[in-house]
Parts: sequence; structure tokens; C-alpha cells
Amino acid sequence: MTDTEFHQWADATLTALEDALDAADIEWERAPGGVMQIEFDNGTQIIINKQPPLHEIWVAAKSGGFHYRREGDAWIDTRSGNELIAALSRYCSEQAGRLVDLGN
Repeated sequence: MTDTEFHQWADATLTALEDALDAADIEWERAPGGVMQIEFDNGTQIIINKQPPLHEIWVAAKSGGFHYRREGDAWIDTRSGNELIAALSRYCSEQAGRLVDLGN
């Protein structure tokens, strides 16, 4: 994967995630450089950021830190093999205290 491809796929994923978070009525903020901060009513957060040198998306949630690498059409956790959007739905559900489906 080239750097250009990484940025295109990662940015498209984060943009789709923004739409899904809006639909789920969850607050988020995106800073320059590809950092997204998701905020929950109970004060907890999930931080998502791009790691261009590694071509990965990293997630820091209450349940831990996770690294996702592009495999085919999906971002896959380098340790567990879980898909990014499905995993984020779980992390958001845990931290929001309600079911959150980000549309996997």
C-alpha cells in the first residue's frame, strides 16, 4: 500500500465513522492530522488516530489499545483479527452504556 492509498482509505473510513457517530447521537471531534476524539456522557473517551508510518489506525478505548491494518476491504486488528467498525461498535456500546451500532 502506498502512503497515498493509506491516507485515502483511512480518511474515507474516518469520514464514514463521523456519519455513523452522528446517526448514533454520539459526540465526536476531529483534529488535524487524523485524530478523532469520541466523547461519552459519562466522561469517558475513545481516541482514534492515523499512524501513517505504519499504515495503521490506532484506537485507544477504555478496554485497551488496538492497532488496525488494512486487509482487503477492511481494517483488521493486528492481534485479535477483529474488524474496526464492529469493534468500535462494541467499544462505544460499553462506554455509552447502551447499544451502539456503527453500521458494520
